Amino acid sequence: MKLRLPIILIALLLGLQSMAQKASAQLDSVIQKVQEHKGYHREEFPLGNYSEEYYKEEADFAREQLKELEKVNSDALSETEQISKELLKYKLRETIDFYEYGAYLNPLLSDAGFHVSLPYHVRDLSTYEQVRKYLNKLNAVPQYVDQHLKLLRKGIEKGNVQPRVIFEGYDATYNDQLVADPLKSYYYTPFLDLPKTLTQAQKDSVLKAAEKAISENVIPQFKRIKEFFESEYLPAARQSLGVSEIPGGKEYYQNRLNYYTTLELSAEEIHQKGLKEVARIKAEMQKIIEEVGFEGSFADFIHFLRTDEQFYAETGEELLKEARDISKRIDAQLPKYFKKLPRQPYGVAPVPDAIAPKYTTGRYVGSAEDTEPGYYWVNTYNLSNRPLYVLPALTAHEAVPGHHLQIALNRELGDSIPEFRRSFYLSAFGEGWGLYSETLAQEMGIYTTPYERFGKLTYEQWRAGRLVVDTGIHALGWTREQAVIFLKENTALSLHNINTEVDRYISWPGQAVSYKIGEMKIRELREKAEKALGPNFNIRDFHEVILEQGTVTLPIMEKRVEAYIERNLK
Repeated sequence: MKLRLPIILIALLLGLQSMAQKASAQLDSVIQKVQEHKGYHREEFPLGNYSEEYYKEEADFAREQLKELEKVNSDALSETEQISKELLKYKLRETIDFYEYGAYLNPLLSDAGFHVSLPYHVRDLSTYEQVRKYLNKLNAVPQYVDQHLKLLRKGIEKGNVQPRVIFEGYDATYNDQLVADPLKSYYYTPFLDLPKTLTQAQKDSVLKAAEKAISENVIPQFKRIKEFFESEYLPAARQSLGVSEIPGGKEYYQNRLNYYTTLELSAEEIHQKGLKEVARIKAEMQKIIEEVGFEGSFADFIHFLRTDEQFYAETGEELLKEARDISKRIDAQLPKYFKKLPRQPYGVAPVPDAIAPKYTTGRYVGSAEDTEPGYYWVNTYNLSNRPLYVLPALTAHEAVPGHHLQIALNRELGDSIPEFRRSFYLSAFGEGWGLYSETLAQEMGIYTTPYERFGKLTYEQWRAGRLVVDTGIHALGWTREQAVIFLKENTALSLHNINTEVDRYISWPGQAVSYKIGEMKIRELREKAEKALGPNFNIRDFHEVILEQGTVTLPIMEKRVEAYIERNLK
């Protein structure tokens, strides 16, 4: 009897090991299929394939892989493997939903869109191979435009179009590219500083090819885009605002809320959370108004911030220098809060002129290339609407400890996670982390004046207001005027930014709520950990738990933090 018990235990352990190996092999097989699946030849479609047939094929492929994932025994997987399975399911489900809801037929946003994405391909060229690929992309613009116009025309047929109101000033997105001289085109700028490794003969050949590509395949396509928008799309754009107004729109909006929050919350639940947060933050803002001794109402103080010259840079370079100074001050604080820092550096640069008029205040633009940095873009267009008092919060969000730190660390996880997860992005996690970083910057002592602390609060209020405005527009029948007034009365955002942001929410249902929902969950989990662990709470350990598995859903994050608390209570 004494001999049989160890044999039974050994057999049990071997059986469990066999189950784990089988589950791992099954999961790895699906992951490899997804990662190796290209869908189309990159040489054939240098700017990507955007045909309707492609989207259908991708959805069919995703359905097949989901069926295979369901066969994998999650209980036999390690934690990292379980997370990989859940995230892959999330990714595949979105591919299916994107096709089934016809989202591919509407590739336009108020500050983005298929043609507005082209400037992202304009980068410095450091090798001949990069020069060749960039030329191929320029020559592929006609194909790219053909595919998108076909989708947009089908969207018009189905009533799947954007509201007319978001296109005020949209003509700049194509008119600015209609230059007479191809050498003056924004798309020619990378050729002004060609790699020194090129021979003179190569340079001559490249410059000739570049001029030809822009004059024949870029500028004429922007003329087509202009003609399409002005004669076909804008006349067909709808008068209603909410996505619930289009066929299947109510179901689509709930689907977007589920996707962007990674939770299952109704529009009404989110709306009420927003109203509660707006009231809380506004009370904090009122305290700062009293602190600085301002005499007047909340509205008077906001007017003061929007109009007093002391809060605005005189030149774009001054704004950029201030952003760089804030960035370096934050850099110095990072080791106190994080165990790991990314190897990839980041730069601070202006938003390209080609897209600045309709672009947001700032944004992080990452790079997967080892030879390139990430970039924190600061919008230097219309300086009277770029207040300095919000710059510390913006910098913390877009650069460090926000998007650059999180995204770069995610990409540098290497073989510890599957390749698809290194570039995986979920707004609730990424944008939630970005907003949480704004509060973290306050702990770091980055806000040096009451006005900058007010700027931090107005940015938080802006994200809280999104919960109210986004659901108001897309589920509760709000007008654009209601949305503008709500943000005007509750934040210190400039009127230009308020109008730009409202148009963004109208054109991109659900995405805007992800910031505050994600941030609230991170803060909730931190408060829970601090309360449970007391003096044993370590901020560096907590941030490691949040970031060490890369991008995850909020339920996965919560499960990990709960496990972290349990481990440290023993």
